[in-house]
Amino acid sequence: MQRRDFLAATGAASTAFAFGTAASSAQESQKSKPFQLKYAPHVNTFKQSAGNDIVDQIKFAADQGFTAWEDNGMLKRPVEEQNRIAKTMSQLNMQMGVFVAYASFDEPVFAVKNEDKWSEVLEAIKVSVEVAKRTNVKWMTVVPGSVDQQGNSENWNRYGGPRLAEGYQTANVIELLKRCSAILEPHDLVMVLEPLNWYANHGGTFLSRSDQAYALCKAVDSPSCKILFDIYHQQITEGNLIPNIDACWDEIAYFQSGDNPGRKEPGTGEINYRNVFKHIHSKGFEGIIGMEHGNSIKGKEGEQAVIQAYRDADAF
Repeated sequence: MQRRDFLAATGAASTAFAFGTAASSAQESQKSKPFQLKYAPHVNTFKQSAGNDIVDQIKFAADQGFTAWEDNGMLKRPVEEQNRIAKTMSQLNMQMGVFVAYASFDEPVFAVKNEDKWSEVLEAIKVSVEVAKRTNVKWMTVVPGSVDQQGNSENWNRYGGPRLAEGYQTANVIELLKRCSAILEPHDLVMVLEPLNWYANHGGTFLSRSDQAYALCKAVDSPSCKILFDIYHQQITEGNLIPNIDACWDEIAYFQSGDNPGRKEPGTGEINYRNVFKHIHSKGFEGIIGMEHGNSIKGKEGEQAVIQAYRDADAF
């Protein structure tokens, strides 16, 4: 090769390399800085921006700086889809949040000892173990049903008797939670108990307060039974968020967010999320905060508003 041709060839290669490097840098610059806490969007949070495919939604979230994802309905997804999601999460170095292992809202499933019902719960926990392994999930949500309401003929026939005293109901809940924990412990998995508010969403659920959840976890005394502290629900039920978070800190494994009223993104209601998130961060929390709320504005504009809301709340 002539020197002149060699120089021309190497010059062209250098130009191509420089162009490729610049293009790669530009692509990287489009990715936002990761958030300080692991906020986890859920399915369809970014549907208008990313499309219907859940994997595309996860990739979009990663580009915005989110390092976690939440999918309450994972248990019911086909195995092929579970595997596809898990592979994507691994490639993006994202962490998967909770899915719902068992939830009842209007029947006293845990509060009244009914072995047929309890067998259904335990079977759901066993199935959830396999799903958790497949999708690299650490935590799963459990909602233990309603309180045992005032006795009537229907309750008598279905649950074996009229309304139980509160202490007996609590003892039954503890017993079934211990059985669930025994299934989860060998796999180093954690069910998180979610107190729900009675006033706006879930009237009559057995578990509604953070102190109640704390007492249950202490009684069960298992690393596989912890609290999901949903900030939205607890603002409605009891307020006093930061002191209550501190009081049951050693049993909290997971958080969820949503402003009140409206259950939309931070900044749309009364909760000072910047202070709450700052406090959680200052305590060294390394888990996930599931974004279990809707978007206050429709369309792509609303999705950008959600992203900005978490940027603002994360600015501490």
